Amino acid sequence: MTDTVYKIVPDSIWRDAKAAGVFEGAEIDHRDGYIHFSTGAQARETARLHFSGVAGLMLVAVNVLALGEALRFEPSRGGDLFPHLYGTLPLSAVLWEMPLLIGVDGQHAFPEKMP
Repeated sequence: MTDTVYKIVPDSIWRDAKAAGVFEGAEIDHRDGYIHFSTGAQARETARLHFSGVAGLMLVAVNVLALGEALRFEPSRGGDLFPHLYGTLPLSAVLWEMPLLIGVDGQHAFPEKMP
């Protein structure tokens, strides 16, 4: 499907994960029983629906192959397949991270090219 998935997460939670050496998920992840991710094509819509106007976020890119069978693509919004991680996210699977800033148009500013 894709080599990279993305997590949008408050920077305070991400800092805690980095200090702990593992990301165990945000509140919604704990509630649902898996860590929510988006593909590059889904990330902007995820930000719009769930993080509109929210500052202090990080965009984290994760290597799909490093997650193995714990990552499953399952039907969600509109039948689209979303990546869900059943387990914790080892930081060794993270490819890069960046602040997800809000642009002048009020929308989050994503990198121009996201795989």
